[in-house]
Order: sequence, then C-alpha cells, then structure tokens
Amino acid sequence: MKGFLSIYKRELKSYFSTPLAYVFLVIFLFFSSFLTFQKGFFEMRHASLRLFFDSMPLLFIFLVPAMAMRLWAEERRSNSIELLLTLPITVKQAVLGKFFACWTVLALALALTWPMVFTVSYLGNPDPGPILTGYIGSFLLAGAYLAIGSFFSSLTRNQVIAFVLGVVGCAAFLHAASPSAMNYLAGFAPPAFVSGMESLCFQTRFEAFMRGVVEFRDVAFFAVITAGWLWINMILLNERRV
Repeated sequence: MKGFLSIYKRELKSYFSTPLAYVFLVIFLFFSSFLTFQKGFFEMRHASLRLFFDSMPLLFIFLVPAMAMRLWAEERRSNSIELLLTLPITVKQAVLGKFFACWTVLALALALTWPMVFTVSYLGNPDPGPILTGYIGSFLLAGAYLAIGSFFSSLTRNQVIAFVLGVVGCAAFLHAASPSAMNYLAGFAPPAFVSGMESLCFQTRFEAFMRGVVEFRDVAFFAVITAGWLWINMILLNERRV
C-alpha cells in the first residue's frame, strides 16, 4: 500500500505542477457544455441532462487517451522507466498508482460539471435518478477508456502513437455493436463471435446508466474490462522488468 500511495501522490502532483491538468479540465468543461447546448438543450423543453451524458462517450474517446498517452510513453521516452521499475515497488503498485492518479483527475473533471445540475434544477424538476446514474456510468466509462489508453501507452515511447492507438481501441469498444460493425463481422465471422463482440459494446452498457438503471452486470462489465486491460499492462511491464 505504501508503494501504491507514493506513486499515486507522485503522479497526481505531476499533473497539477504542470499545465496539463488545468488545460484538460478547461477543454473538458468547455466541450461538455458546448456539445450539450449545441444539440438543442433548450429546445427539448424538458429538464434533463440526457444530452450532457450523451456526449460523454464521444468526448472521452479523445480526451481520455490524451491523458493516458503520457503515463508510460513519457517514462519510456525519458528512459526513467528503468529507474521506476528498479525502485522497491511492484509493477502492480506502479500501474495502479498511475491509473488511479489519472482517474482522480477525470473524476475531478466530472465533479466540476456541477453547474449543469444546478442549471437543469433551476429550469425545471429533473429526475435525480438518471443524473446520479449518468455520473456513475461516466466515471466507469472513463476508467475503462483510461485502462485501454494506459496499455497502449506502455507499448511505445511515442505519445502521438499511444494517443492514436488509444483512440482506435476505445472507438472499437464504443461502436462494437453498431450496425456497420455487425454487418461487417457477419460477413465472415461465426454468429457466436458476432454475438460476443456485440456484448462488448460500451455504448449499450452506458445507455442503461443514462436511463437511470444501474445493474450489477453493467457495473461488473466495466470493472472487468478495466481490470483486464490493467492486468495486460502489468504483464507487459513485467516482461520488460525481467
């Protein structure tokens, strides 16, 4: 636990000792508000944050890999990863410390959108259920994206490549159940494989949270996806440590 906390504090401090966290927060807050109102927030004539949460999967698909790309690529570029992995900490502590530090920044970004809640509360009487579950789903979705981005960051020392791979990986999970993807896979893959890919779709799981429904299977899905990608990340780094 001590090793995890030391990495966590080190990473969290590095975000706010540079403009990175502040730039990310400003960009996230601007675009989350812009996309919400651009989609016709006032034309809905219904007090709801549906449009706000509806923009999260697409917004996160670019901003989360942008945050994740430096986690390990920067360590490899500066050759500090060798020093990090020789410290009296485990690879598991290093991976989790970096991951949770970045996830904390993402949680802070979501928390700073509280004016949106006050806005809809002022304009009407929104159902608090879908708002609360929407934030829970957004937090879990951000964690899954971050785990994917963290893995791709450990593959290369180039942050741009890590960003592109992260975006592609997140997009593949987000649109796994889209009609175009399903039609493409159905052309050569067996039905069982197509059905399995459809069940991995982030969008379908996230929409349940937006409707105000929190089911154990959806929470477990994001938890397993996040843990799985972090586990692969640990395996890769352990190979480099040997």
